[in-house]
Amino acid sequence: MTALRTTLDALLSLAAETEWCEFKQNDENPDEIGRYLSALANSAALHQQPTGWLVWGIEDGSHTIVGTTARPRERKVGNEELENWLSHHLDPRIDFVLHPPLDLPEGTVIMLEVPAATSRPVRFKDEAYIRVGSYRKKLREHPEKEAKLWNLVRKDWSAGVVDAATVDDLDPAAIAFARSEFLKKQPQHKDEAATWDDVTFLNKAKVTVSGKITRAALVLLGTPESVLQHLQPSVVEVSWRLNDGQGEMRDYEHIGPPFIHAGEALLKKIRNLKVRHMPGGTLFPEEVTQYDERVLREALHNCIAHQDYEAQARVSVVENDDELVFRNRGAFIPVTVEHAIQTDAPPDEYRNRFLAQAMVNLNMIDTMGSGIRRMFTVQRARSFPLPDYDLSDPQRVVVRIAGRIIDEKYTRLLLKNTDLPLVDVITLDKIQKKRPIDAESLKDLKRRGLIEGRGANVFVAAEIAAATDDKDSYIKNRGVDQEHYRGIVKVFLTKFPHSRRAELEKSLLDRLPAVLSEEQKRNRIRNLLQEMRRDKLIHSTGKGRAATWEWTGLGEIPGRGSDEQF
Repeated sequence: MTALRTTLDALLSLAAETEWCEFKQNDENPDEIGRYLSALANSAALHQQPTGWLVWGIEDGSHTIVGTTARPRERKVGNEELENWLSHHLDPRIDFVLHPPLDLPEGTVIMLEVPAATSRPVRFKDEAYIRVGSYRKKLREHPEKEAKLWNLVRKDWSAGVVDAATVDDLDPAAIAFARSEFLKKQPQHKDEAATWDDVTFLNKAKVTVSGKITRAALVLLGTPESVLQHLQPSVVEVSWRLNDGQGEMRDYEHIGPPFIHAGEALLKKIRNLKVRHMPGGTLFPEEVTQYDERVLREALHNCIAHQDYEAQARVSVVENDDELVFRNRGAFIPVTVEHAIQTDAPPDEYRNRFLAQAMVNLNMIDTMGSGIRRMFTVQRARSFPLPDYDLSDPQRVVVRIAGRIIDEKYTRLLLKNTDLPLVDVITLDKIQKKRPIDAESLKDLKRRGLIEGRGANVFVAAEIAAATDDKDSYIKNRGVDQEHYRGIVKVFLTKFPHSRRAELEKSLLDRLPAVLSEEQKRNRIRNLLQEMRRDKLIHSTGKGRAATWEWTGLGEIPGRGSDEQF
């Protein structure tokens, strides 16, 4: 018996829902195979198996050999062989093995051997997959599995020792600055630190390991030349870009190592203008800067700490007229932003744990895990919109810092004068910005009477609107009950018989809730007219928008008296 047949027998004896093994009969769709390669590599790593398997010619439920007509070794995608095509779409590329067919008495069986993910989750066409029971799912839809997988496969790139590097590859001015920042963080070492040479200091600050230069040491303290020499192909740069009002680039600069100075270099480039608040916000200063420097440093240093340096990409900072946009490569490791804020503790997993701890020791970031919460609390205290985290790309984190007030009344007074928990303020801030929020948060805020409306058309409830002196916006958003609109139609058609739909719309559009789009308002009017026609209150002649409408009055509008009240 061949080794491959022995492996097949072992696989056939597995439970039906083994997540690192998939049985198929004849399906050889290239995209399906690619997605399974990702899922099986990641599931094998999650279950600490050396390999996963995709096997053709097996009935999935019974594990019976039935044979297959699939011939993936002979398949081409365009002019390219399937195996090469799959390799080009996998990131990182993995050395999967498509074994020769096993010709058995029961039929042909083909086995594809998939090595377990190692350095990071395997992605196919920019999406990582996982097996959940007998189903293949997107990895990002299962954050608990994603976090566990990262913890198993991640090797801390930043902790790696660069054998060819020495302390001479570090910038002396950066080391001196690092000493001063270290003593700000740990002043109890002031007297003894005066006796430390550079190597001793770097060991004490946990930037080096037993005098050996780590990648983290080069990122934070290395000269540009030494970083280029020792860390290629990784890119250690922050790219700053200034856009005009039309999004066209006006200026740019690449900020290189040592990154301990990157925050100061960036602050010198950003135009942190004064913003004058209009009268009415009397509890606030008349002028404040667009951006709080603590928030900017935290945002940048978070990018540096969490950057996937193996992705060979720059950290990016784009400055627009009224916002800053920070981008770094690498998935967002905490389950959600809200989770990171609520726990306010170091995460269980870290992409660059050694680098992040060194940055804590050198006073670049606060205690590990609390930086995100600090950014939100500072923005809240300034009564500015909260940071926006865009996690739609599973391999990139985008953070937007607003440099202007969106709604004078809502933003200032809501964030300043309520006792709402920070997580609730974040959700209400998303509503202010017309951002989507999850169904559970919507349900919870509705249950507590903080918001009203349906679906995407939610708005702040009456109680909060009263607290923010924004009752007018509340009424515009909330609208009034359906009978009020029926009354308007009655008055209009009794005074102007045979009116067209466009004339009715003109009368009603401005009276409908402001949160509705133009199309939604027109749909609301159409439904209203249809309901009134079914109730025999109005009648139409003609079709579509060319139809004319008249009041019949055969039915009655509940709870309404004379026309004058409308």
